[in-house]
Amino acid sequence: MQYMMRDPEAFARNMARMVEQAGHAAAAWVAPREEGRRKDDISDSVTDVTTTLGKVSEYWLADPERTLQAQTQLFSRYMDLWNASIKRMAGEDTKDVVAPERGDRRFVDPEWNENPFFDFLKQAYLITSGWVSDLVEKTEGLDEHTKHKAVFYTQQLVNSLSPTNFPVTNPEVLRETMATSGENLVRGMKMLAEDIQSGDGELKLRQADNKAFTFGKDVANTPGKVIAQNDVCQVIQYEASTETVLKRPLVIVPPWINKFYILDLNPQKSFIQWCVDQGHTVFVISWINPDERQAGKSFEHYAREGIINTLDIVEDVTGEHEMDVIGYCVGGTLLAVTLALMARWKDNRIKTATFFTTQVDFTYAGDLKVFVDDEQISRVEKSMATKGYLEGASMAGAFNMLRSRDLIWPYVVNNYMKGKEPLPFDLLYWNSDSTRMPAANHSFYLRNCYLENRLSQGTMEVAGEKLDLSEVKVPIYNLATKEDHIAPAKSAYLGSQYFGGKVTYVLSGSGHIAGVVNPPAMQKYQYWTGG
Repeated sequence: MQYMMRDPEAFARNMARMVEQAGHAAAAWVAPREEGRRKDDISDSVTDVTTTLGKVSEYWLADPERTLQAQTQLFSRYMDLWNASIKRMAGEDTKDVVAPERGDRRFVDPEWNENPFFDFLKQAYLITSGWVSDLVEKTEGLDEHTKHKAVFYTQQLVNSLSPTNFPVTNPEVLRETMATSGENLVRGMKMLAEDIQSGDGELKLRQADNKAFTFGKDVANTPGKVIAQNDVCQVIQYEASTETVLKRPLVIVPPWINKFYILDLNPQKSFIQWCVDQGHTVFVISWINPDERQAGKSFEHYAREGIINTLDIVEDVTGEHEMDVIGYCVGGTLLAVTLALMARWKDNRIKTATFFTTQVDFTYAGDLKVFVDDEQISRVEKSMATKGYLEGASMAGAFNMLRSRDLIWPYVVNNYMKGKEPLPFDLLYWNSDSTRMPAANHSFYLRNCYLENRLSQGTMEVAGEKLDLSEVKVPIYNLATKEDHIAPAKSAYLGSQYFGGKVTYVLSGSGHIAGVVNPPAMQKYQYWTGG
């Protein structure tokens, strides 16, 4: 009875309302394109996907015996599932032919196991998706980058076609639709229209209840003050909360891909609050959200006007010449560049450096490398040239696609099919609060780091200086996280060897953010030393 229509007339009315909301969503998408504010050019991306997956198909279709073997494997698995389903319908106890991998939250609803139809659907999908992924992995003759792209594109396709992503094949959505006579779909389509409107013609996917957070109250609430600003950043000072204050100031260089408050999410998770409670005077760089005026701001400008200028300000404010500095993610990469630059200039103000999930060698740079080759970078540069910056939504979308099963599709289902607001989650609120990036800066980063790996090889030039990390002699604490797909632990570990001083490598549990923003009181995850 839970899948029976309770009120057909109400359902019909709600379907009409849903179509009306769909019209609003379509209008929100069309308007900025008609007005010339947005231009879609997906032909190159589609061509790359088609070419990459075409090479996989070519391998399997080139040899009839190989083709038959692949087809036989899939058919055999389908027959196993069919036989198991027949036995189950006859009342026999049977084991699943295939089960979701550990950590797969898509099929947690009991109906995926208890209802024969949904159980069959689930296993058929898992068999097919596993078979497709296996074909890509076994394809020979592909270079490493092409194989990486093929795996990525296939995973996007596989994730998108999960039966959980369609109202009629998702038991939770189907129950909600029957129980509310389709009211959930009306709410969902209304939210879709709002999110496209909010993204000015692009879908700005809600991952957290943004109304639950007030800046300075629920997030970023450690008391601080802006003491200086220029064309690339503001400098925020946080006074120590203790009677006795440590002599050496602490400077934090966050990434500019998102906002500065990742280390100040709330009092329980705030690293900044913890630091001031230990007697540190903390200075945090808050990078500008650039527009066309900052188009020419490069890595050199961010090093000079960001980090080095902040050191000057801190020295003026505190009277202290020596400082400790922390760099997070790309902020850490910039810190490494700045340290090498300062070593050339005999500037010894930084006495210790700490890197959070930072790469200086990009040989094993993780999943983001799927977006990095000369053709793709050229397309990004062409896009940035029109405005002078990369849209924050572009980078946020790329990060979400790396884990689309967890960061895209659950919210599509929850928001637009169930019609429910996402839960208030400070980390995902921060994750969606993305910033733009200056064209010159982003182009330099992609080419010199990801594509050409110049920093670790000693061939990167900044401010007329060829940088050599071995000249950096200050003690370094290098924190990586075990499940990081953005700055993999192996990549961060490899980077340790290029510095000229003592490096302490520590591996934390979890991933790029949760493995860092993880206070002891939470009693989550673990860490390993001795690396």
